[in-house]
Amino acid sequence: MSNPSRVYLYAEFQVSAPFTEAVWGEANPAMHTVKGLRSKTWLSGIHTHSVGGFYEFDSIENARAYAEGMLSDFAKAADASLTVRLFDGDVVAEASKGMNSPYYTA
Repeated sequence: MSNPSRVYLYAEFQVSAPFTEAVWGEANPAMHTVKGLRSKTWLSGIHTHSVGGFYEFDSIENARAYAEGMLSDFAKAADASLTVRLFDGDVVAEASKGMNSPYYTA
């Protein structure tokens, strides 16, 4: 992978927690301080209540730092398994525009 200017991070915690303000209420303000984080879409597993998110970062370095820092720390504190994947957002830009992705409107 080159050094894309748009990096997507997918994360999922293997926990069962109904999605309430208790899940995101404290996390959202803390995430506003994460270097390079452009956006987050929360995810809640259907019938499983796993908790996760789809994030956009400005670099691989910042996405990796978040995964190895705040995400990893949360997983340890919650005694939960964590799955993280990074994706190159530049290489898929043209295909995503053709599908009306909200991340590629401009």
